[in-house]
Parts: sequence; structure tokens; C-alpha cells
Amino acid sequence: MSDLPTLWHFRVSHYNEKARWALDWKALPHRRRALLPGPHLPVVWWHTGQKQVPALRLGSETIVDSTRIIAALEAHRPDPPLYPSAATARARALALEDYCDEELGPHLRRVFFHHTLEVPEIALATLTVGESDLARRSYGLAFPLVRAILRRDLGLDAPRTEESRRRIEAVLARLGDEIGPAGYLVGDRFSVADLAGAALLAPLVRPPAFPYALPPLVPALAAWRARLAESRAFRWVDDMYRRHRGTSCAVGHP
Repeated sequence: MSDLPTLWHFRVSHYNEKARWALDWKALPHRRRALLPGPHLPVVWWHTGQKQVPALRLGSETIVDSTRIIAALEAHRPDPPLYPSAATARARALALEDYCDEELGPHLRRVFFHHTLEVPEIALATLTVGESDLARRSYGLAFPLVRAILRRDLGLDAPRTEESRRRIEAVLARLGDEIGPAGYLVGDRFSVADLAGAALLAPLVRPPAFPYALPPLVPALAAWRARLAESRAFRWVDDMYRRHRGTSCAVGHP
């Protein structure tokens, strides 16, 4: 048990969900150490020597960044694969993963927090999903500072948020066009492209198979979600979660 892989993560974060899903897809038993944004800094620094999550300790190596974590898992446990075996299909899957990482991940995070932080009780519930009542109360005392830092670090102003919204809708349109006859973005089986796209959209789509219970969306996000809910990409995210999210392989599943 002592040499189990360990993942430091935020429960709600979509980049962290990419890493969790990859671990579960590989059926790799692991420990999860859930952290709170802000107070996570000294903890993750102490254990990993850096400040980012997700961070995976795999053997003697600590891997940071969801894309690098998936690559390391693919090398560590090739089956079941997330990378297509054919070179052309593999290159396309990796390109779509990178596209989602760059064009979807940061922009959805900006739109999500721009609106969520305007409703403190929902913001606090979202940031503390899965925590004890005591942890929520303690975190609530620091919430004004956390909110100010998030607003600064994520560029949460109206013009940039509106630009991010447009880019997300463009990604949804492209993903809808990329879905093939078998229901996947590349070829006829689930790949890293599907995992990345679905995981990074999960905070907005909110598929039932998401591994943690999420608070309701704030009204502005709920209205946006309702407008997009019938798009092909939205329905595809639900389908990917239903068909492939599976069960957690985390020991204790925190």
C-alpha cells in the first residue's frame, strides 16, 4: 500500500478530472489527496516541491499537468490504451487533447468563476465540495481573500469573460463536427481526445457520472447551460461519461 500512486487534486477542477479519469480508466489503484484552493499551496509544495495540481506521485517521480500525467500513465500501464495505435490517429487524438487544453480549459474556468464568485454561498459550496462542515466554515473565513486572488489570477473581467464564452462555443461547435459515426472524436474507440474534451466540459455539462456531487450552477451559468444543452457536443459529453467514466480506483476515494 505504501507505494500506491498518489494524486493531489481539487475535486471540482476539470484538469484534475482529466487525471482522475485516466487513473480510473487504467484501473490503477491509487490514493487521492483532495486540497482546497489557496491552502493547497504549502501542502502540495511540501509533498511535490511545486505548487500545481493535479500532481501525481508515480514511483519515484512526481508528474505535474494533466496531459503529462496521462502520458506517464500510458507508458506505465499501456492497457487499456488512451492513445490510438495508428500513428495518424494518435497524432490527431493528441492534437485534439492539446486543442481542448488550450481552447477550452482556461476559458471555461474563467467563465465559470466570473459568474460563480458573484454568488458567495454557491462559490463556497463549490470550492469545498466533499469537505467537512468544519472545513467549510474555516474556509469561509478566508473566502474574501480567495475570491480576490481568483479574480486577479484568472482575469475575471467582463470583456475577457465574454471572449472566453465565444471561444467555448466555438469549441463546442468543432467538437460536435468531429464526432464520428461510432460516437468518438478519433476512430471507433475511446481515446485521450474523448477523455480530455468530456472532462474539461464537465463543470458546465454536469454529467450524472461526474465523481463528486456538485452544487447548483449560479443563475447566469444555468441559463447559458440551458441554451447549449441540446448541442451535439453536450449530449456527447453525457454519453462519454455514461459509457466510459466507470468506477473509481482510488483507495478510500477522498
